[in-house]
Amino acid sequence: MEEFVPSRPCRSAPGILGPMVIHAKRRNQVVTGLLLLAGVPLLVVTVLRTIGYDGGGWYLTALLSLTPYVAVYGALLGALALLLHRWWFGGVALGMVVLLVVFVLPRVVPDDQPEAHGRTVRVMSANLYLGQADPGTVVRLVRQNRVDVLNLLELTPAVVSGLARAGLFDELRYRVLHPASGASGSGIVSRFPLTEQDYAGGSAAKQPGADADLGGGAELEVVAAHPRSPDVGFDGWEQELRDLSRAAGEHGLRVLAGDFNATLDHAALRTVLSRGYLDAAETRGAGLNPTWPATFVPFVPLDHVLVDRRVAVRDYRVLDVPGTDHRAVYAEIQLP
Repeated sequence: MEEFVPSRPCRSAPGILGPMVIHAKRRNQVVTGLLLLAGVPLLVVTVLRTIGYDGGGWYLTALLSLTPYVAVYGALLGALALLLHRWWFGGVALGMVVLLVVFVLPRVVPDDQPEAHGRTVRVMSANLYLGQADPGTVVRLVRQNRVDVLNLLELTPAVVSGLARAGLFDELRYRVLHPASGASGSGIVSRFPLTEQDYAGGSAAKQPGADADLGGGAELEVVAAHPRSPDVGFDGWEQELRDLSRAAGEHGLRVLAGDFNATLDHAALRTVLSRGYLDAAETRGAGLNPTWPATFVPFVPLDHVLVDRRVAVRDYRVLDVPGTDHRAVYAEIQLP
């Protein structure tokens, strides 16, 4: 008969499991830390967009312009967190995504148009990129789209000559031009007689305004908008956008078209809209159509046609122009 010998408890198990548990905890902490770090852009954009603050500097202003992409990024980040069983993080991230979607969704849903039975006007705006845009293409687009009013930004003396040779002023006889070297020149060219006006206030770049006589007693006020870029002066960018925001009821029917160096996620541009204007792209459900940088892959809509709320927008498009870093924007509007 064998003698029974009680087994001894294994003393090596704690020595093995201890480091494994510590390692797992550290790994979990690292994963959580990486998720928190990755969530910073989502948090910053959500907070700034919700409180209506552009960040006070061009880095945050540039980040705000990516709000639709940040919403997609946040959805992927939240899904990843849930897969990793970080429930609280995933829930908060997806909650912020829902809030951003509320801000962005109206841009892809066409709006009802106001009653309008007046004159139809076709407006186009093109940033010529220091005068490097192809003049022939600009004139071709004017002819194809039967453009009545054309705003030109970054208008140089050389490109004015090129546009003249291409026949622009045979199509659109009337003009208010302020060409300049670099990016500060602008102009308005029209099928209708123009009377120059100062509607934009002081600005680093020329932002000419004009009254267009449409005939039959109808007039349209036009502004070639080109506030400075926030990366060369945030305060100046903000101020020049504010200077465009006189209430629509304080003047006649007005169209602001150009390179605003801003998207609909910037509070400064929304201030302009709040004074009685609509973004033509948004009202047609095309508010996410990018216009810059056209030299690479356009992903940000910096160019806009803003119209009086009483005006109906019948069509909106973005158009490619070789040689420039912006796509042109076109809107067909009908006056009340």
